Amino acid sequence: MLVAAAVCPCPPLLVPEVAAGAAPELDAARTACTDALGVLAAARPDLLVVLGPAAQSGRGTHPQGTAGSFRGFGVEVDVRLGADKGGASGRVLPPSLAVAAWLLERTGWADAPIEGLGVGEPLAAERCIEVGREIAARAERVALLVMGDASACRTLKSPGYLDERAAPFDAEVARALGAADVAALEALDAGLAYELKVSGRAPWQVLAGAAEGAGLDGRLLYDDAPYGVGYVVATWS
Repeated sequence: MLVAAAVCPCPPLLVPEVAAGAAPELDAARTACTDALGVLAAARPDLLVVLGPAAQSGRGTHPQGTAGSFRGFGVEVDVRLGADKGGASGRVLPPSLAVAAWLLERTGWADAPIEGLGVGEPLAAERCIEVGREIAARAERVALLVMGDASACRTLKSPGYLDERAAPFDAEVARALGAADVAALEALDAGLAYELKVSGRAPWQVLAGAAEGAGLDGRLLYDDAPYGVGYVVATWS
């Protein structure tokens, strides 16, 4: 059963070495993520599943100990998803899960076994919800760390340029995540999310499926678009 969840954005810029001189711009987001992970630890889960968007090569499960890296961004920063158990040979974390691993290392996570799941961005809502239900049934106390960004079309300088639909979409996402509104997340328009370059839609809908019937309350910790991309941090407990 799902007992807690933390929702965090997944830009590699969260890692200060990647952001370099721009690192202070995301200090508030980093603090919110740290607070969110504290909620997960306080829930004392039996299992932590880390979800994040992934391309074809990064889909599927990533066992505890799977390595990731930010060397592709020009910095010598390597991470690992929890303590190395020796069962992750050959696997590499997709960027979203590498950011999650960095957050977990930063907060010294050692509270429960960890497993990563890369979610294909085009995955249909129905399948996302089904996957969430399956995850929630895996242990008596399951926690989720859900990585994903909102739209990348908030300003003229956004990666996806300005789209007037982006701000209302992101506002509804922030409201739903802050209120633990399962029905609203399950109803997110996948087509619109794709057009707005939203990376978090599928992971959020996996969360919604996992939270069905759990009766969790939500809290919004951060909602901003410092680079024209919507970043949201929320907790469910």
